[in-house]
Amino acid sequence: MKLRLVELSSGERSVAVLHRERWYALRTLFAESADMAPCTSDVIEFLAGGECIRDRVEAALARADSAGANVADEGEAHVVLPFQPVSFRDFMLFERHVINAGRGYAKRFLPKLWPVLSLYEKILRKPHPKLRPKPLWYEHPIYYVGSHVNMFTEGDTIPWPGTCAALDYELELGVIVTKPLYNATPEEALDAVGGVVVLNDFSARDNQLAEMTSGFGPVKCKNFANSISSVVAEAGDVLPRIDALSVRVEINGATVAESTTAGMRYSIGEMVAYASRDEKVLPGELMGTGTVPGCCALENGHWLRPGDTIALHVDGVGSLTNRAGTT
Repeated sequence: MKLRLVELSSGERSVAVLHRERWYALRTLFAESADMAPCTSDVIEFLAGGECIRDRVEAALARADSAGANVADEGEAHVVLPFQPVSFRDFMLFERHVINAGRGYAKRFLPKLWPVLSLYEKILRKPHPKLRPKPLWYEHPIYYVGSHVNMFTEGDTIPWPGTCAALDYELELGVIVTKPLYNATPEEALDAVGGVVVLNDFSARDNQLAEMTSGFGPVKCKNFANSISSVVAEAGDVLPRIDALSVRVEINGATVAESTTAGMRYSIGEMVAYASRDEKVLPGELMGTGTVPGCCALENGHWLRPGDTIALHVDGVGSLTNRAGTT
């Protein structure tokens, strides 16, 4: 099942679900069911409700088919951010992305170092050790904590960071935690994932190296904007094939990258479980997988310019389109 959050003409917000290519507002379907109120207005509550809520919704949709119930199609409701994350952690699960992005970064920003790296690879026919993830990455999942405040969604214009001359996009999967966790096993952690979104982790690449080598990590090069799809796919529909999804990046309607989610170093369960090690994880937390290989400008060479439209597509999850603001 796919869902999103919409603002109705009444000003109320409602969870809407996709059924036979039409969006149905749950506030309308369950107007007389007070016990369903939390789930009809809050995406996290809906996802946390599990099979019990889903069964009631499917039964109501079946009745709506025959009764011609009101829907929330385009033009009748305004689509908004599906949920406001209570935190955002972005992992790095793909080794191939790290290596390829390292090459791209050296080519553009470290021109004196690139010939050395390139010669090494030509002679030995393997990536230079400096391009590989740090040893800790091979021991357990790693992530940075980003801003959960500056979160955008479908159709929004992304503000261009003032000092940036190299604005990048990163196609990722975002998973939504819907159950509290603490020192969870990978199985428990996976069970706590309620939904999946398309995630664009925007990056000011020309500001990144100084922050990454400061001793702390990314701040202004990342926290100005992230974007998630307005449509949320239920986890049960996506997780069984999470490592076999086709993805595509388009800029101004032209395809600039195609890839798949194959090759994650750690599973989604291991990723979320690590986040819960010795700390609480709460419903409403958003966690990113890191960039799918090939799906950022550092790897494919297609950089954003002011006014460009960037669209990300993930098979079985959905799409996400944004416009880059002006400088």
